[in-house]
Amino acid sequence: MTRRAWLAGLFVLAAGSASLCADDRDGWIDIVGPKASLDAFVPAKTDWKVVQSVSLDPKNPRRFVAEESGSDGTIIYNGPIGRTPNIVTKEKFGDIELHMEFDVPKGSNSGVKFHGYYEIQIADSFGAKDITASQLGGIYPRSEMLPVYHHIDKGIPPKSVPAKPPGEWQTLDIIFQAARFDATGKKIANAKIVEAKVNGTVVHKDVEMLYPTGDNWKKKEMTKGPLLFQADHGPVAFRNIRVRPWSPR
Repeated sequence: MTRRAWLAGLFVLAAGSASLCADDRDGWIDIVGPKASLDAFVPAKTDWKVVQSVSLDPKNPRRFVAEESGSDGTIIYNGPIGRTPNIVTKEKFGDIELHMEFDVPKGSNSGVKFHGYYEIQIADSFGAKDITASQLGGIYPRSEMLPVYHHIDKGIPPKSVPAKPPGEWQTLDIIFQAARFDATGKKIANAKIVEAKVNGTVVHKDVEMLYPTGDNWKKKEMTKGPLLFQADHGPVAFRNIRVRPWSPR
């Protein structure tokens, strides 16, 4: 499918749903736009809220305090406790470019998962001395849940960790290329992070992922899937999440 056809199809989806908003100027489609909402996500019972602002709790820098928004919030965050079920987009995507802004308090941990399977780590990594896949921008290790949760490889660390201090807004820009399959369903090319930037600095370039990450590594890969935003490991806030189709040149 050509980039134009892919985009046209996505615009048709957007036109029939309040969940997505297409920007005709440059092809970007809002997941969480300037007027934030949770409409793009699968409805679920969670503590996710739309708010006007978040800031570090002066009594506990590991928590956020939020300013409620009324009807004009610009931010979504995972509630006052900072642990609630993950959220997943209604729409499924193949090869995409993602831009997002995030904020985490001290010591917090989150992530964004392409197809719900391949995780780029979001974490408070300010001042980190060791560069590991568990730091901000890392491609998360494979893991197993039993007998206790543990990693079975080291994942793919970022080239650097250009993290800002907790409580400051940061950016992730990622180009994701889905796995390829032949007519029989056999995988013929691995999924790939074509490029990933943290706060404008390239941390991955043309990195293949042999498997999905975390405990998803045994699951069947696919050509399209949702975006998942992790919310069960600590407080996190997001704003200006948008995607647009991408295709290899």
